[in-house]
Amino acid sequence: MSHPVDFNDRMLSLGLARVSEAAALASAQLIGRGDEKAADQAAVDAMRTQLNMLDIDGVVVIGEGERDEAPMLFIGEKVGNGEGPAVDIALDPLEGTTLTAKDMPNALAVIAMGPRGSMLHAPDVYMDKLAVGPGYPEGVVSLDMTPHERVEALAAARGCAPADITVCILERPRHEALIADVRKTGAAIRLITDGDVAGVIHCAEAEKTGIDMYMGAGGAPEGVLAAAALKCMGGQIYGRLLFRNDDERGRAARAGITDLDKVYARDDMVTQDVIFAATGVTDGSILSGIKREPNYLEAETVLMRSKTGSVRRMRYRNPKR
Repeated sequence: MSHPVDFNDRMLSLGLARVSEAAALASAQLIGRGDEKAADQAAVDAMRTQLNMLDIDGVVVIGEGERDEAPMLFIGEKVGNGEGPAVDIALDPLEGTTLTAKDMPNALAVIAMGPRGSMLHAPDVYMDKLAVGPGYPEGVVSLDMTPHERVEALAAARGCAPADITVCILERPRHEALIADVRKTGAAIRLITDGDVAGVIHCAEAEKTGIDMYMGAGGAPEGVLAAAALKCMGGQIYGRLLFRNDDERGRAARAGITDLDKVYARDDMVTQDVIFAATGVTDGSILSGIKREPNYLEAETVLMRSKTGSVRRMRYRNPKR
């Protein structure tokens, strides 16, 4: 019988918070400046520097892309000083590069860590996603349901009318039919321009955010990051990889994926206990953004451990230099 791997998550959790904080603080200098690439690069550089200070033997399994496309924090890159536990790292140094460049809400620096082999090596393709928060029976909604069936099933489980359900969806042309089907039920829709990790996390705090369900196609790597967050907070997420061409199927093959039609539940995407940290870059419904005061910058971070279910919210004040 196998036993869960103890990767010293309690001791590493504060270090992980420092990693997301550093990325957020670095990218904050470019909020509203209209330069997505510069904001992303600043976050990447800061996150990589902080990761390499940690006592871990880390490998990036969810990163900025494949090596030829991403010179920093690429999938497969080794991070840490090599002197600690073997861990998988899933990260998005700046989830919402456009949000940051345009000074729009809900840009985050996000990172998750688990024992080696604990996270799905999701290729950089689309994933059809469906998520709800905690407190519902397992499988209350599924990817095999139509959008309106999902709304009706969740409303029945909640004991409310479909009109009392709010669904979060990325505003994209590919979602026009999805949006139309949801609207037929009378449910409300909150459209977001970017940041679907934040969109999924909204479901875990429905009383605070007003979001009951997330659905739609977005990046598969972001699906794994969202699953790590729900592993800590509770809730369900389901994902199915979507392929547009043979090149994308090849990416899946290189990631070791053989069943291209598999539906991944939360615990398929993240199989062991993880820690998760996110720091606000711009103000949002989950976290406050970076605040500039005369002599310091202030950041808000959420730090979570799935082993204990603990969720810490921390404010960090950093003197300006």
